Amino acid sequence: MMDWINCISAQRSGKYKSSNSSRSEYQRDYDRLIFSSAFRRLQNKTQVFALPGNVFVHNRLTHSLEVSSVGRSLGNLVGEHLELEPEVKKNDASREFYKYELPYVISAACLAHDVGNPPFGHSGEKAISFFFEKNEHELRGHFSDKEWKDLSNFEGNANALHILTTNYTGKISGGQTLTFTTLASILKYPCEADVMSKASKHTKKYGFFQSDKTQFLEIARETKLIKDNQNSVGGNIAFKRHPFVYLVEAADDICYRVIDMEDAHRIGILSNDHVVECFTSIIRELDRPEVKVGKIKQRLANLQDKNERVAYLRAKLINALVLECADVFVKYKEEIITGNWNNTLVDYIEDRSPELKAANDTSIKMIYNHRSVIEVELAAFNVLSELLELFIMPKLKSKKLNHIEEKTLALIPPQFIPEHANASPYEHVIRIVDFIAGMTDGFATELYRKSKGIEIAAHR
Repeated sequence: MMDWINCISAQRSGKYKSSNSSRSEYQRDYDRLIFSSAFRRLQNKTQVFALPGNVFVHNRLTHSLEVSSVGRSLGNLVGEHLELEPEVKKNDASREFYKYELPYVISAACLAHDVGNPPFGHSGEKAISFFFEKNEHELRGHFSDKEWKDLSNFEGNANALHILTTNYTGKISGGQTLTFTTLASILKYPCEADVMSKASKHTKKYGFFQSDKTQFLEIARETKLIKDNQNSVGGNIAFKRHPFVYLVEAADDICYRVIDMEDAHRIGILSNDHVVECFTSIIRELDRPEVKVGKIKQRLANLQDKNERVAYLRAKLINALVLECADVFVKYKEEIITGNWNNTLVDYIEDRSPELKAANDTSIKMIYNHRSVIEVELAAFNVLSELLELFIMPKLKSKKLNHIEEKTLALIPPQFIPEHANASPYEHVIRIVDFIAGMTDGFATELYRKSKGIEIAAHR
């Protein structure tokens, strides 16, 4: 049975033991992620809008840093409550964890939450899935049913766990060797692809590839994840979420709901009056005593710069939503720790906030379906489909490779080639997908242009 004590595990992927350090185990998680190449690559990956030259909008890296900041605040607020839980008060190590370490866990998990996203944002996920669907007749026979589900429903959340824990050829075992507590905190959908169902929040998507099943089960065991008996049938694997997932998810939800609108304002999709009124209305509706509407109006009256007005309100709105989410978590903490909470913190608030719902509806209509966003989606389909075909088709070919195919496969970095000679087609392909999903927008586009002869590679 999961409780507030046994859901914590400082064990690391790769079986590495704790070492004496001036930093705690969870501070080290944060630092490892900040310095990781997978995290750095997010600086050239689309968040929502294409990355323009002179107008600032968020990319995946700036988004993740801001989510991490919000997550740290949520960890602080919730930790103050959880350290007072009766069983926690009796356990010195657990009390210290909730008092000092939970913010590091949540902020580290927030840094990691998007590292599995491919180039071009969520459009890239759709493009990878579409490639396998489009070529099902030719490819399907190489894979088991479960393996095919992974590939034809490519999921960035599952790829994040893969990147963070995979033993890449020639590199240190255990991936980033993060603690199981931090890894459990990013498992938004702790089930395999066969279990996907929109009936529950935790099965809406899936959280691990078949290649990472052993690692996932070890994390589940060590952090006492609760088995989802309703969906764990016929050999399928499904668990309820770890409680810390709700805080990571809330930090992400808060940031993209608010900051996507700020970006849309910066590039002229939404007017200043619209965004100012929208943010002010939500703050007024949430009615947090810590966020005083009267003072906000006074401050706004003295701000002439339009971007500064929106930025000021953005900060106040994020603060109000953080406070509200922390209160909801504490209110429903028993349902959360027992696996009986089938909601998200922000969705719960939105159900009681017409203004917040109206803002989300505006984003769907005017931002996520804007011409510039659709253009990114089209680019993703063209670029990623071509690259997947370039590398995957020769790898699965039964006949002898021709000269061009041999040269093409030689472009795959050694770390993405399985170490053992008898690797299955799935093992080879999941590594190729990993290679392509890890590319930045710019690198993927450049490789696409060179492969099509649109651009000739310069001598280095």
